[in-house]
Amino acid sequence: MSTTVAMPQLGETVTEGTILRWAKQVGETINEDDVLVEISTDKVDTEVPSPASGTILEILVEEGDTVEVGTPLVVIGEEGESAGAQDAPDEAETEEETETASTEAPEAEEKAASEPRQQPEPAAEEQ
Repeated sequence: MSTTVAMPQLGETVTEGTILRWAKQVGETINEDDVLVEISTDKVDTEVPSPASGTILEILVEEGDTVEVGTPLVVIGEEGESAGAQDAPDEAETEEETETASTEAPEAEEKAASEPRQQPEPAAEEQ
């Protein structure tokens, strides 16, 4: 099963990065934690390690391209495997969890709105 590697969040305020250099090309083997790509942001230039071992099946973003955090960058899998049978990037799971949480939240708000609110007791007057 292949893995899609997405543009990582390289800082709290970083929203995008520019691909400076691919350390491996399509068809080459990579080991987990080997340098996969060098990315430049407005804060720092950094080498991003591979999250998985395998063969580079497809590079989705060219050197020099600037992409948003979460954008799929590359597909890593077994040699001969089709790049179309990849796992969704980690960010997709995060979006799904966020979507689920946001659909559950209105139910809690509706329940709270239907319950009568108690008025605070007036403060005792000083004499």
